[in-house]
Amino acid sequence: MKVKKKETGWIYNSAHEKIHKKTAVIGMIGLGYVGLPLAMEFSKHFKVIGYDTSKEVNKTLTKGKSHIQDIPESMVKKALKKNFKPITDPKNLADADFIIICVPTPLKGDKTPDLSYIESSARIIANILKPGQFVILESTTYPGTTEGPLRNWLEEISGLEAGKDFGLAFSPERIDPGNKKFTVGKIPKIVGGFTEKDTKVVATLYETIIEAGVVKVTNARTAEAVKLMENIFRHVNIALVNEMALVMEKMGINVWEVIDAASTKPYGYMPFYPGPGVGGHCIPLDPYYLSFAARKKGIRPQFIELSGDTNNFMKIHVVNLLEEGLLVEGVKLSGAKIGILGLAYKNDINDTRESPAIKIIHDLVERGADVVVYDPFVFQIVTPAGTFKSIKVNNVFNGADGVIVVTNHSAFKKLNYRKLIRIMRHGIIVDTRNIVPTKLDDECRLIKIGARKDFT
Repeated sequence: MKVKKKETGWIYNSAHEKIHKKTAVIGMIGLGYVGLPLAMEFSKHFKVIGYDTSKEVNKTLTKGKSHIQDIPESMVKKALKKNFKPITDPKNLADADFIIICVPTPLKGDKTPDLSYIESSARIIANILKPGQFVILESTTYPGTTEGPLRNWLEEISGLEAGKDFGLAFSPERIDPGNKKFTVGKIPKIVGGFTEKDTKVVATLYETIIEAGVVKVTNARTAEAVKLMENIFRHVNIALVNEMALVMEKMGINVWEVIDAASTKPYGYMPFYPGPGVGGHCIPLDPYYLSFAARKKGIRPQFIELSGDTNNFMKIHVVNLLEEGLLVEGVKLSGAKIGILGLAYKNDINDTRESPAIKIIHDLVERGADVVVYDPFVFQIVTPAGTFKSIKVNNVFNGADGVIVVTNHSAFKKLNYRKLIRIMRHGIIVDTRNIVPTKLDDECRLIKIGARKDFT
């Protein structure tokens, strides 16, 4: 049992002093898409020690190389020379004044929250936790996690008390991979603490790196809800426009034209675009975190859950559209060569987490198709149907019966589709991103989501 400090409020005064004097040490657990950018920013002002369970990540960073597309090697090397130190032994986190948790929060098979990564991090921290340290959770989760499970793990193992012996807060990550305009420091930061004093201290810490400002909310539960609100807003609106696309297809209306025209309204409308479903580390998962918490309170969030069903269906719809197009040409999907353009979940990045391509590829293989893939940013993608390596774009089109455009990479907008269509066996293209020029409809069977013509 660790000895507790008795003086009330001493941890907050000490933390403020270390922040202002720039003597605070920042510890990071998780050096991925969220943790590494954050570590780089903090290293400009404080000493940062970073731990990741991946030995390969630690090895890469120690050599001054980056495994994250948004973080150039020059930034890592500069940080290493200044204040950043990757560590392989989590016990060294005992030297940190603030320990920030940036680990994944996936879903289990039944779409309930998987907090195993947070629990593992909590146990690592609890075993070295000492009076005066602050623990900050950045991982997206359901309201009540910080004050509930995380706090319980920390207190039960360490014997210390949150709000008295150590500080505790939640500050949701807002990283948008590939976004060069809104980097870490240019996105306002939300902070909610276990106590009001926790909120103030952690807000003061983040104010040293967030030039866009820090927004303090009532407590950790509120901060956790903010993150879910942001991403569920997008999830629901994407589902709405996907449903509109399905309706417009049946009505013979081009949903892309409808969206463009609606966007001319200067108020009360924000454009969202249809596609093959949603991907990434937040939008496909966050609705289910809120659904889990809501159901525990006796509430069934029907609107949110229906949105998930709609967005998930789009992946199946894409394959259905392709199969219909093939049948018109007298070609069965089983045995057909199908090319996939785009493996990343969004444009111009190499992140494949929850990418719609995973389900689409799996579904195609299940229906007997021979699948080949191309992505200028992704070397390979792992799916339930196996691992698929990216090949040259010409090889994807050559002899293909059909091609599906899954990701709207900038490079795909510049492809010479007219030339590529000519080397296909059957010129059937399903465009889920409105990238392929409509004028090519005379040279191939071009099927756009939300703008399908009758198969004649």
